[in-house]
Amino acid sequence: MQRNLNSMRIKPPVGSCASGDFLTGHYWALFDGHGGPAAAILAANTLHSCLRRQLEAVVEGLVATRPPMHLSGRCICPSDPQFVEEKGIKAEDLVIGALESAFQECDEVIGRELEASGQVGGCTALVAVSLQGKLYVANAGDSRAILVRRDEIRPLSSEFTPETERQRIQQLAFVYPELLAGEFTRLEFPRRLKGDDLGQKVLFRDHHMRGWSYKRVDKSDLKYPLIHGQGRQARLLGTLAVSRGLGDHQLRVLDTNIQLKPFLLSVPQVTVLDVDQLELQEDDVVVMATDGLWDVLSNEQVAWLVRSFLPGNQEDPHRFLKLAQMLIHSTQGKEDGLTGEGQVSYDDVSVFVIPLHSQGQDSNGP
Repeated sequence: MQRNLNSMRIKPPVGSCASGDFLTGHYWALFDGHGGPAAAILAANTLHSCLRRQLEAVVEGLVATRPPMHLSGRCICPSDPQFVEEKGIKAEDLVIGALESAFQECDEVIGRELEASGQVGGCTALVAVSLQGKLYVANAGDSRAILVRRDEIRPLSSEFTPETERQRIQQLAFVYPELLAGEFTRLEFPRRLKGDDLGQKVLFRDHHMRGWSYKRVDKSDLKYPLIHGQGRQARLLGTLAVSRGLGDHQLRVLDTNIQLKPFLLSVPQVTVLDVDQLELQEDDVVVMATDGLWDVLSNEQVAWLVRSFLPGNQEDPHRFLKLAQMLIHSTQGKEDGLTGEGQVSYDDVSVFVIPLHSQGQDSNGP
């Protein structure tokens, strides 16, 4: 597991129409590795550089009143501004695109580096970027970020697991059945079928279905399910518990040549929080954490701990760091009187607590 925190200064290319302007932002990232630490280390060392590169490529559009159709300054078609306006394209859309492109670029770098070094592995990635008065949260995997305010808990990310992306994964297997190599069935059943189920009508669903229907079981339905298990035990091709992330280019199903990478996405989901539009209080924070925290604490329990800790520690300059440490400590099995749980997380836990009040004060334009 790797953590990353950086300030980011984004400057446009020399000679561009905005070459005298620059933007300053902040970047936080959590990388939770599996199959070894190599992918997480590479991501921690690479993703922020990829993002800076992608943002610098579009910074002229970021500092413009409205992103222009052509960064060259020329308007090839007189209706270009009208088309941009009709599409509703805003500066934040360029940041979202830069994050999506940076994740893909980083994934390609990880693939090349791991292949060259003979290493394997992958990682989830959760990134927050504060830029121009907005907080962008990009997630690929099962880490989570939430906004905690005095009267509000707002999810800022969604976990990507074989269950949450069932339809996308099943549809890919429908379009490219060769990916299953005749070893798996893409259909979902309430349980794995047995020989005794042959000829029986059982519940099932396919990629085009949110609901359920019945089908008569044939021999092909007895193959191992593409997605098997429930909740945290759900596995893709019986192997991986997440459906998005970085790396895993060499990952194969045990004792087969079936690759998992075609089913995995490196593209993150990006949520935008308009910090400048919030009436911020000093105790408003974003909590980012790997799945080890969320395995044992709910959003509500984390918010309870945040609200119980911060008001009594207003004068402590390190209170946000201490809060992050307390959240980690609360997963180690000691009952704290607040959650009353005393549950133990057997996974690695890493946490960021981001004070939004300072981000609102520090947000700047060009």
